[in-house]
Formats: sequence, C-alpha cells, structure tokens
Amino acid sequence: MPAKPYAPSHIGSVASTYTSMRIAGAVKNSLVDLVCEELDRLVPLMEAATLDNDAERKTLDDAQRTRLNYNRTRELMIDRIQHVESVGSAAVQGGIEHLEKFLGRLMRHCEEAASRDRVSTIKPRHLEIALHSMGKGISSSEDEEEHQQEEGVEVQGGGIITITHVKSMSRIHAKMAITDDAAEDLLLTYGDMVSELESDIRKHANLGRDPMYFIDSVNRLSALMAFGWIRRMLMKAADNARERGYSRIDIEQIVHIDPFE
Repeated sequence: MPAKPYAPSHIGSVASTYTSMRIAGAVKNSLVDLVCEELDRLVPLMEAATLDNDAERKTLDDAQRTRLNYNRTRELMIDRIQHVESVGSAAVQGGIEHLEKFLGRLMRHCEEAASRDRVSTIKPRHLEIALHSMGKGISSSEDEEEHQQEEGVEVQGGGIITITHVKSMSRIHAKMAITDDAAEDLLLTYGDMVSELESDIRKHANLGRDPMYFIDSVNRLSALMAFGWIRRMLMKAADNARERGYSRIDIEQIVHIDPFE
C-alpha cells in the first residue's frame, strides 16, 4: 500500500518557518506535490550513494537531522527505493534535511516574488516565478522575465539596493520586520539625500578645478556608505517602533528620522 503523502497543513507549517508571509492554501497543496517530486529525485541518488559506499548494504543510509515528520518521510522514501530492502534512520534524517533546505530555498524565492508585487501573501503565481528562478519552471513570456527584475535605487558605482535587500537588512541588523512601504520610503529617502548632496556640491564647490571630479568622488563614497546608512536608519526605526510597542517597522518610524543625523 503506497505511503500517504504529507498533509498540506504540515508542509505549510514547515514552509512558514522560512517566511514571514502567509501562504495560500493552493500553494500548500502544490508544495506537497513538489516535496514528493523532490523525493523522487533524491531517493535514487541516496540509494546509489549508499551502494557506492557498501555494495552489500540493504538499508538506505545517510547521517543528517531536521524537523519534517520522521515517520511520514520514512514511509514515502520506502515507496521509492528499488535496490535496497529498507530505509535507515540516518537516511530518513538526511532526506528530511534535504527537503527542508529545498523548502527554504523555494520560500525565499516566493517571498522575493511576492515582495516585488508588494503583497504579503505568497500566491500561486509567486510559486511559479520561484520555480522558474530555481530552474524548475518554464517562463511563459519575456514579460514574465521582466517582471522578475526587482526595482530598486541605484547606487552610483555600487549597483542597486532593492526593497528585498532592505527587508533582509532589517531582519538581520534591526531584529525586526519592516513593511514594504517603509522599505520603499527608506530607499527613496536615501536617493533624495544623495541627490541633495550632489546638488549642494554643484552649487557651492569652489575647488579650483572641475567640480565633477568631486561629485564623482562623492558618488564612489556613497556606494561604500549606502548599506551603512540604511543599517543605521533601520536600527533607529526599530528602537522607535519598540518604544511604541510595535512589532514591525512602519513608514511612520522612517519619516520621523533625520537622514543626516
């Protein structure tokens, strides 16, 4: 009798540990199929590796640990073995860790896609974009590829800072989530600040040489300082939010901080 697949609620619960966003029911159902398909790929590889190490071995083996349901995973792996007789504890643990890493990567890509849509729920279209970016899906058009390019603020001489970058920095450095609106406002504030500084230099620089030389220097300096400035702003905003009993940084905290302070 074939093993019963994971329950969507169980997969959804595990996947939710990798994102602060809600996960739609349809996405949870799709995740069950995707995790089982990943087992289709993984078990034969583990089986071959087991026999490479010990051609006489009868139990699938690996030594890892993680949190997906142990018994359900073991039953699903047993359904997929062909050349060994059973699945060992270490193999189940290894399979679980692999699946959790797979879910983690998938959820990070889904969250980035949802962030670009400026929504807080991961929907089927975000899952499709995530699968495509992981090489597991097929883009339907060039428009979809363009949609995957996240907008951000260009740092002269230093690439682009996006909303996703700001949200990640907020979680890491300020230890607090930030709304999309607040992250976008912070980026716009940074852009305005750099533009104001450049305008100031153009008007008032008296260096005895072409002021563009100094402007270029400031641009290069801004590329080095951008992340530091955003990090300081996020930490100040987080302190402000905590003082007011908020659980995340909102635009209210961003607009009341002096960007030049």
